[in-house]
Amino acid sequence: MSKSSCCEMCAHYMYDDVYDCYVCEVNLDEDEMENFLRGSDFECHYFSAYDEYKIVRKQN
Repeated sequence: MSKSSCCEMCAHYMYDDVYDCYVCEVNLDEDEMENFLRGSDFECHYFSAYDEYKIVRKQN
């Protein structure tokens, strides 16, 4: 998986208590969802690296 399709590293990939699993908070359009489900070199244009220390670096 390329960096831009690694959901586990994305800031939009959150745990949902209702469904009891991790979900993507971005609504993909029909074509993007098809490519994602097929796994055919999917690159998410909404990927944002999750960095829990980003705020700390800004404060210093």
